[in-house]
Amino acid sequence: MDAADLRIRTLGECRISSPLRGLVTRHGTTEHYVDETDRVLFDDTVAMLAGRNGGDLPSFEPGGPRRHIYFDPSKIRVGIVTCGGLCPGLNDVIRGLVLELTSHYGVSRIVGFRNGYRGLVARHGHDVEELTPARVQHINEHGGTVLGTSRGNQDPAEIVDCLDQLGINILFVIGGDGSMRGAQRIAREIADRDRRIAVVGVPKTIDNDIPWIGHSFGFQTAFGKATESIRAAHTEATAQPGGVGLVQLMGRHSGFIACYAALATNDADYVLIPEVPVDVDAFLPHLRRRVRERGHALVVVAEGAGQNYLPAEGTDASGNRSLGDFGIYLRRRILDDFTAAGTEINLKYIDPSYVIRSVPANPYDSVYCLRLAQAAVHAAMAGRTELVVGTWRNRFVHVPIPLAVATRNQVDPDGDLWMSVREATGQPASFTTPATDRAAA
Repeated sequence: MDAADLRIRTLGECRISSPLRGLVTRHGTTEHYVDETDRVLFDDTVAMLAGRNGGDLPSFEPGGPRRHIYFDPSKIRVGIVTCGGLCPGLNDVIRGLVLELTSHYGVSRIVGFRNGYRGLVARHGHDVEELTPARVQHINEHGGTVLGTSRGNQDPAEIVDCLDQLGINILFVIGGDGSMRGAQRIAREIADRDRRIAVVGVPKTIDNDIPWIGHSFGFQTAFGKATESIRAAHTEATAQPGGVGLVQLMGRHSGFIACYAALATNDADYVLIPEVPVDVDAFLPHLRRRVRERGHALVVVAEGAGQNYLPAEGTDASGNRSLGDFGIYLRRRILDDFTAAGTEINLKYIDPSYVIRSVPANPYDSVYCLRLAQAAVHAAMAGRTELVVGTWRNRFVHVPIPLAVATRNQVDPDGDLWMSVREATGQPASFTTPATDRAAA
């Protein structure tokens, strides 16, 4: 990582006095606020800073309102689109964008594109929806997205044609890594045509797998809702002899929901995630021993774990590799193993994935969604483009889209989160067959 990686593209000089100028004129950088002329350091430890050999220190541009803006609010039209899978908080972000644009900047022309990027492609025939404060007044009380969503790539040239025809000056994209790659292609097409259209992303990923943004909106709601299933599975497991609760949670490539939900309840005996390979043949004797010693066990598994045991399933509409159902596979293996060992088992399997992602945001995520929406509007009105908004070290920052999609945020097997999970569960760093089970076999 170097300073150039964190540079934000701008459409031009900001020459218009901002309607929010009065909020920021008396501010300087404090522990709670970063002035627009300051930067947020990428590194935060002495050792990391000492490893830099001179030159500019890598740093993020801070988020927040500016003293001067690029766009004249009375003359612009704004578009909003939601893409990809559902996530708690989508409606909160839509509402936050509309209210910030209208109430504080005086933007009066805002449209929503229906059903993801398909809504920006003429041949799909989707109408646009006028978004007003009255239209979005109560949408945050509901899950899902009032604009609809879809997966799959669309031609960026056709999308920019649509933006030109409608006179869109700013496009807000609310979506995950695939959606942000689409936003990057749209921004590049705009640049190739030498248009002055800002593309700003509000990153949405229930798996929390977009890097350099602290955490994604909806994640806290998701793992909080997941704890209900873990508690239910634990109750079932402790109520019967040989009880085993098996809960599969969302997490294609990143096990954050499984880790945080397991820590929130502190009842799990095992947490299996994609980042830490699992040897099922060695795991099963451990599980039998745990049940034999304690009378029950609870296993939490992320959906992307153990994919090496499952056949390839092709790709979905977004080009992502389709996953096999590891939870179902593990359920069968556990039942077969206990039966072969002559050990009583009462297994309950729960997969609450679609329940989790469709619920309204909790109060924390509602606040976070609003603040992300505000930060996105401030960035766009200042002519920033090809970026996503997020937090870094608890500061709101602008992250270039190329950086946000270059890697994936994952649980570090050597990091403190996974260390906490192992402390809470007592599971080993890797599974080996206990001597007592080898002898029994």
